[in-house]
Amino acid sequence: MQTPTGNPLHNSRKEEIITPPFGKGRLGGILRSHLLALVGAALCGRPSAAGFPNPGVHGGTPLRNSKGISVLFLVVALLLMMAVGYVLSYLIPTKQKSVKFPIYSTQAFYLAQSGMEYGVYYCSNQGWRGATDSGRLDYDRLNDLGAKNLVIGKVNGKFTISYNTGTGVLTSTGEINQSTEKRIVTVSNFNQFLRLTFTSSPCWISGYSNTRAQFGIRRWRGTTVTLRYFSATWQEDTVPARNITTIRFGTNTRFSGTYGSGSGIVILSANQAVGTGGVNVEIRWNAAMTNPRNIIITFYTAAGAAIGEGYPFNLDPAGNNLPGC
Repeated sequence: MQTPTGNPLHNSRKEEIITPPFGKGRLGGILRSHLLALVGAALCGRPSAAGFPNPGVHGGTPLRNSKGISVLFLVVALLLMMAVGYVLSYLIPTKQKSVKFPIYSTQAFYLAQSGMEYGVYYCSNQGWRGATDSGRLDYDRLNDLGAKNLVIGKVNGKFTISYNTGTGVLTSTGEINQSTEKRIVTVSNFNQFLRLTFTSSPCWISGYSNTRAQFGIRRWRGTTVTLRYFSATWQEDTVPARNITTIRFGTNTRFSGTYGSGSGIVILSANQAVGTGGVNVEIRWNAAMTNPRNIIITFYTAAGAAIGEGYPFNLDPAGNNLPGC
């Protein structure tokens, strides 16, 4: 019997050695080439010619890699959105600031309108003659009013009145405080609102101490003003208090009787028309008064007597008695 030779373990099994078709260095180079081709194709947006068949020639699966273009469009879109956002962030605050200007303009307009209404009311009442009994007329005093500041809710502004006695134009300017917005309203024929005005300052007639007062009035508007009623109030220190006994317009006596202060509206004996030429009014008390003051005489038309609207004449707004004349 022949004794086996060599390593028994080596002889007891079959050792298989697999040799790759390519060397180690060759395989790594091929894999690296394929990977580089794939990355380049992805970045350039076209299929790689290495390792992939042409679908049009060999019927392989098509490779539609558009990731590179998508990323480019995404970046461009983001840049556009950022640009639009920046523009909007600039325009929105600017728009919010500009919205205030038409609001201020509208508020200034209504302030100017308020000034005009104020002027109409002033001239319609005719009782505001200022602090002194000077010879200036009521409509001249419109320019003395100055700027009237008004605070109504969130509106903080003022109006200024200016009256041209020569042209009869009243101008009212409305302004918003702490703003440059202004609106101007004018009335070219304002004298129609003046109604009746003083033409001479009230005074005590010389020789009739505190008994007979006189003053002149005239009509400014185009329509006729016909007086039909009167009322009067005054203050005095005399006891017993005095009474009005006579009211004369020019040479015509329109009231004769007894009238105490605050006795209400009383009818005149006849209608009294007041023209643009004016008329002199004389009021007589039954006796001299001590320290007479705050004398207000109001004349009414027939329509005005029913609702108490008339033409008030404050003979002594300063409350310091009338001067002599």
